Amino acid sequence: MADPAQPQQQVQIKADDATLKGAYANMMQVSHTQEEFVLDFMSFLPPQAMLTSRVVTSPGHLKRIIAA
Repeated sequence: MADPAQPQQQVQIKADDATLKGAYANMMQVSHTQEEFVLDFMSFLPPQAMLTSRVVTSPGHLKRIIAA
């Protein structure tokens, strides 16, 4: 939780149009090592799947994502 005594810092996030559009996924695969998790999001239409997005993150951050 943020400390109310500390001033909040504003961050600008930039994204191109393709990223803002998003990507459809109806399947996800998770793999991991001790240091990182890899989340692969795919669009699955038999007989094949197309990788639409990959997110690589730390175990600590993944715990915060799950909690959110």
